[in-house]
Amino acid sequence: MKPLIQLSKLHRVKKVLRKARLNTVCEESRCPNISECFGEGTATFMILGDRCTRGCTFCNVSRGSPHPVDPDEPYNLLTAVKTLGLKYVVLTSVTRDDLPDGGADHFRRCVSVLKECIPGIKVEVLVPDFGGRRECLEIVLSASPDMFNHNVETVPRLYPRVRKGSDYKRSLEILRLVKYISPQTPTKSAIILGFGECMEEVKRVMEDLRDAGVEFLTIGQYYQPSLRHHPVVKFYSHDEFEELREYGKSIGFKFVASGPNVRSSYRAGEAFSGHFG
Repeated sequence: MKPLIQLSKLHRVKKVLRKARLNTVCEESRCPNISECFGEGTATFMILGDRCTRGCTFCNVSRGSPHPVDPDEPYNLLTAVKTLGLKYVVLTSVTRDDLPDGGADHFRRCVSVLKECIPGIKVEVLVPDFGGRRECLEIVLSASPDMFNHNVETVPRLYPRVRKGSDYKRSLEILRLVKYISPQTPTKSAIILGFGECMEEVKRVMEDLRDAGVEFLTIGQYYQPSLRHHPVVKFYSHDEFEELREYGKSIGFKFVASGPNVRSSYRAGEAFSGHFG
């Protein structure tokens, strides 16, 4: 890819996002792939504002009291997606424990507007845990997203230190419930390495995800955003990432992306089209 062309596309994407008053997790989380993805005209849109009500110690997204939900966001999103000519869109959000439905209906509206107004578009949702409420999952699934993604992030032992306010079993149950409510909807999750887990724990999480019916998996390296965030305990080698990729394939995942810079929505459209056309 030519660097100057990539840089030009990156600036164009950012300009469109600012004009539409949209956030991306790519920017908020300081994703290492931002230049590549923005340069290719792709982005993971972060709806429901830019302030999270949870306190994950690895995440760079702002915390605090969120702003009111913007009712025009689905249409601003539509404008941006049309302008950028996207065919595969990932929608994620901060956690909104302050909202009665955790933002589920806003997810539904965003997905519905895109699918109703852009023929053939594919939409992946990367959702928070909604407090484990089945009715919230049903609301999101009623819009027929093409991929349902919820990240477990780390091993259960480290949840109290890494994912404060979240629960490992609850996240697994969400993924299991999605397959029960909508068996035809493919599911996806992600694991981040480097918090102090061991390989055996990671493989057990992979097995738990398969038991919950998850078909797509991404595994990446944690990079500490600042000194106030959780420290990096270990940097994994290429061979270790490859070992996990091979193990994932051996236990039945349809797709496993495993590498230092891999993130949950990295090349999401390619992963989807590679299995569903």
